[in-house]
This record gives sequence, structure tokens and C-alpha cells, in this order.
Amino acid sequence: MGKLFLLKPKRFGDARGWFMETYSEKAFAALGLHHGFVQDNHSFSAESGTLRGLHFQTPPFAQAKLVRCTRGAMFDVAVDVQRGSPTYGQWIGCELSAQNGHQLYIPVGFAHGFVTLTADCEVQYKVSAPYAPANDGGILWSDPDIAVTWPLAEDVKPTLSGKDEVLPLLSGFESPFDYDGVPMELLEV
Repeated sequence: MGKLFLLKPKRFGDARGWFMETYSEKAFAALGLHHGFVQDNHSFSAESGTLRGLHFQTPPFAQAKLVRCTRGAMFDVAVDVQRGSPTYGQWIGCELSAQNGHQLYIPVGFAHGFVTLTADCEVQYKVSAPYAPANDGGILWSDPDIAVTWPLAEDVKPTLSGKDEVLPLLSGFESPFDYDGVPMELLEV
């Protein structure tokens, strides 16, 4: 499914603070999303400008993700890597923050990455398949054929892991993801 969803859960607040539902199997099914999430992940980035990605897992451990920022702010990106897709190599990005409470649903067949916009940023995300090191893959964050417009000052070099510094370019990537017939689109819900 090439549809990405920017979910904007309602917050119910009073003098004590607020409450929001971050996941509902029933609400996801109403959107046509029938994933059983099997693992929750939580990352912390100490510095603003920390960039993680662009990551994916290959079949049979390919992952759909539901991503949210629970402390600070981040710019979240999904890149279509479905072989034969008319939007292959194109990206969608949006700001997720603890303040706005938005979440991004990313289907299988998309590489995922983010850059932190604040220090002490925490990101939590659900995945539809367990982590499988042998199926771990990625595309270089700065690939000129993808040309993500990361919201970094021109003179700022992001903080990267050693692995993320040497990921391959899209031009040399043989995608294991088949196009599912649904073009990439971002829907706000």
C-alpha cells in the first residue's frame, strides 16, 4: 500500500493535562490498515541534528511503522522503494513533535529516516515485524537522486552512525519490494 497516513489524534485536556489514544486496531482497520504491530521501539537522540536513516527491513521481515515523537521535535521522512512504482525514489516528510502529537504511518516498501530538530529528542514507533539483523537495509540519507530537503542549516553536518554514513545509493539498490499498485500519497487523518 503506497498510502502514508499523517495521523492527528485528538487530545482531551483539562486542568490536569491531556489524554490521547495513540493506537486503535479498530480505527486502523477503518483506514484499511490491518497490521498486527509486534514490537515497540524507543530512541533517544541527545543532539539536535542527529539523523537516523534511511532504513528498512527486507522480506520476509519487512516492516510497516507507526512513528511519533514523544519529546522534542523531528522531521520524519519516508522514501518509496517499491520496484516499478511511479513514485520510486520520491519522498514525503513531515514534522512530528511532542507538542503537535502527530504520528506517521509508513507502509512496507518505504525507507524511513528522521532528523532531530531539538536536543534530547525521543522517538517511539511500532513495527509490524520483529527486528531481523540479516534483513536490515538502507539507502544513503544524502542520495542526490532522492534529494531529501532535510531542515538543517547549510553549514550543519548531521550526527550520523557509522552504518548510516556508508549506506548505498538508490542507483545501486535492487529493491526486494514489489509495487502494490497504489501510488505514494500522504493522507491526513
